[in-house]
Amino acid sequence: MSEEDKVTRMIILGPAAQVSQSQVVGELHMLELPLTIKSTCYGAVVHGKEEDVLTAIREIRKLDPANIFTKDRGFPPGDPRRCRAKRGGAREGFHQLEKEFELLGFVGEALEWPEPVEIKKHGKISPEDFKKIAEECEK
Repeated sequence: MSEEDKVTRMIILGPAAQVSQSQVVGELHMLELPLTIKSTCYGAVVHGKEEDVLTAIREIRKLDPANIFTKDRGFPPGDPRRCRAKRGGAREGFHQLEKEFELLGFVGEALEWPEPVEIKKHGKISPEDFKKIAEECEK
């Protein structure tokens, strides 16, 4: 299997996670899947065949379902185009991840204690009302 046929996912621990990144990495290794696993400050990076990566994520999320998150990463661990050790400074996308992390506490809380939500659909506004809103915004 070529590298092009493999996927990379980030496993991100939310602020209320009941596990550490070292526990996550240890559990990933205990799955004995043919994966490249890298410990990170936010959790881990997992790289391999998509089927194996998704299996690993399913199993790891069982540790703390409301506080373990995942997202695609376009480059494998250690890729010189993105590796901080080779480029210096924070890798591209790190600041976006920091902003996303700030929201994960709220997402985890909503997953832990879901509440029914009622969405109200608003009707269309008249062109006159829209013009008034636009004029207020220009002020």
